[in-house]
Amino acid sequence: MVDQASDHQEGRGTRAALRRGTGVLALALLALAVPLLPDGPGRLAVWSVAVTLVITFLLADAVGLVQRWRRQRLLGQLNRLLTNDPAPCFATDDLGRLLYLNRAAVARGGATTSLTAALEDLVAHPAAMLYRLQGCAVRDGQAREDVVTRRGVLRTTVQRGSPGHFIWRFEEFLDRGPSARGVDGISLPMLVAGRGGAVLFANDAIRRLLGERPRALDRVFSQLPVQSGQTVILAAPAGRVEAVVFEIAGPAERREIYLLPVAALPRPPMPHPDEDLPVALIRLAASGNVLSANGTACDLLGIGPDTLINASDLFEGLGRPVRDWIADVAAGRLPGKTEVLRLSRSGPETFVQITLRPLSGGPQADLIAVVSDATAMKTLEAQFVQSQKMQAIGQLAGGVAHDFNNLLTAISGHCDLLLLNHDPTDPDYADLAQIHQNANRAADLVGQLLAFSRKQTLRPAQLHLDEVLGDVTHLLKRLVGERIRLDFVHEEGLAPIRADRRQLEQVLVNLVVNARDAMPEGGSIRIETQSNHLEAPLTLDRVMIPAGDYVLVRVTDHGCGIAPELLDKVFEPFFTTKRPGEGTGLGLSTAYGIVKQSGGYIFVESEPGRGTCFTLYFPQHTEAEEADPPTLPGSPVSAQGFGGAVLLVEDEAPVRAFAARALGLRGFTVVEAESGEAALDLLSDPGVHVDVLVTDVIMPGMDGPTWVRAALRDRPHLRVVFISGYAEEGFAGAQDDMPESVFLPKPFSLEELTRTVGAQIGRLQPRTLS
Repeated sequence: MVDQASDHQEGRGTRAALRRGTGVLALALLALAVPLLPDGPGRLAVWSVAVTLVITFLLADAVGLVQRWRRQRLLGQLNRLLTNDPAPCFATDDLGRLLYLNRAAVARGGATTSLTAALEDLVAHPAAMLYRLQGCAVRDGQAREDVVTRRGVLRTTVQRGSPGHFIWRFEEFLDRGPSARGVDGISLPMLVAGRGGAVLFANDAIRRLLGERPRALDRVFSQLPVQSGQTVILAAPAGRVEAVVFEIAGPAERREIYLLPVAALPRPPMPHPDEDLPVALIRLAASGNVLSANGTACDLLGIGPDTLINASDLFEGLGRPVRDWIADVAAGRLPGKTEVLRLSRSGPETFVQITLRPLSGGPQADLIAVVSDATAMKTLEAQFVQSQKMQAIGQLAGGVAHDFNNLLTAISGHCDLLLLNHDPTDPDYADLAQIHQNANRAADLVGQLLAFSRKQTLRPAQLHLDEVLGDVTHLLKRLVGERIRLDFVHEEGLAPIRADRRQLEQVLVNLVVNARDAMPEGGSIRIETQSNHLEAPLTLDRVMIPAGDYVLVRVTDHGCGIAPELLDKVFEPFFTTKRPGEGTGLGLSTAYGIVKQSGGYIFVESEPGRGTCFTLYFPQHTEAEEADPPTLPGSPVSAQGFGGAVLLVEDEAPVRAFAARALGLRGFTVVEAESGEAALDLLSDPGVHVDVLVTDVIMPGMDGPTWVRAALRDRPHLRVVFISGYAEEGFAGAQDDMPESVFLPKPFSLEELTRTVGAQIGRLQPRTLS
């Protein structure tokens, strides 16, 4: 769909051709003028001008070619990424000129000339919204805004691309129709009519009012068409009924028509006979003053029935003055669309959805507002955004950790190789030891990122929490110091759980250190364990814990506590309330990832000035486990006992170079390949003998499990060592048909690599070396 926005580019090409023609004409005139000039400085100056013009035109053409090439490449990338996106997508330059439309955008608006024109049928002032969002994208890199339209909600997202380019995406969420709103049960008469006037839906209230289900609009209204704010007379079984009509445009050209019997309208200073109406109704003047409100509206807004107040003092969050919005609707400058606003009153944050309609066609007409509580909807939206953010952070952390594990494997591995050639007395030995130590620290930091993203490698086993806490008690006491007391309260007969012992100890250490830092003046930390049986699912902090048997761990302190607005952020990586240099912000996020990856749940309760309590739920694990296989020989294997031939497959050249040298130093014969395809080519030669395959899991082209599975069809005796910066669980299903394979996570040391490969060689029958 690139050609849909090519007119602007053709205009640029035309202007460039005109400039070139002008330049050629100027050069021709100079060429004719030079022979007519006498020899001397004048002719030399003319020649200088001619040469300068030639160089200038050549440079201008070159710059134009580069710009056109970059633009074509950008449009090609956009076409590949966005052409099949179901939402309309556009690309513009910084002046708002269209550069690209995808298929959905063309299908929706045809060959539109601008974003403003594409949105005129949905948004009242699209230019202002687009200008505001583009400014935010220039500042923050991206921006998003949800706007309530006549048909539903329009979500606009803009992202800054290459310099001077912006990518827009418009996603429209249509109203689901009256059946989804529960209007069948309200007492306000309501119907939905199609384009031809047929009544598609009528709720119980209008059926009772008319005594039957209406089939067409002309059976309801004596005169057509009807408009919002019009007073009509209805023929009801009990007599003539006067009512006011207000209408909401629905999807697919459907009309949602509501009837307010005149007796039910709140008109001051008359009493309010609609106090029992379950719909919150407010009558507003064009100035925004509240003329009256029924009982439901008073309860929702927290005002009295005779309170003199302006709507601008009740609501906020529209992005413009509420008074101006009401005035525009009253004057007919804006349709009475639905808006979601926030109540200005103190107390819990409350959102309301307001539908505004004028009661008559006059320029200063009063308005009727139907108000409903939208707090639950906004809460769900906030939860969804938070879930998306945590998922995105986890994916980013996992990807960054994988790349860093490759780098750290190469750094620490080559450092191991250098240390083999240096004695502790060598001058460079201390520097190499520092490099190795800091590489290990970096590996620990990457491990914490993987823990948060739940992509680290765990070694789960059946554990008893009282034993784990008993083993780690000495370490915890050293961490908290002498000013803080540790209190342990264990329930007798706790059932075991299934978790990685080392990682569970890390969780306890992180929680205790966090509690210690919250009590700089000293205090006590209580660690409590107990059994808990849930008869029914339990919902805590918007998380549902299934029914079953659990083991609970509580870590409680009496420190400074956490502010309520920060509780939702404590498990995010790099979020910390400590001063710079006092923490990385990864302690609680690491604990969160380990607990979740172990199948458990973690919650936090806190009150500023009173303390904090972290509660961990672990499912009980009472199933008998198979005994661990006997430990394979732990010392590195040399070629003196086995003649091991290793096929090493790794796409990262530094990692492959280190692993090949390390295995070669230990007496293995190493054959290298940079991809799965190259490895299969090597193995297709019957003369190539291999005992063990050492392969990365994630590689371009064929991944590790795929090519190994193909190799084992011809050589089923081969043993396999998979290496990866991701967790083993990410491809555990692929190992089901490879029972003789083992996993070695990155970063690994020289000793870990040679020991693992040697252990696999040890499973083979020794053969005599020639």
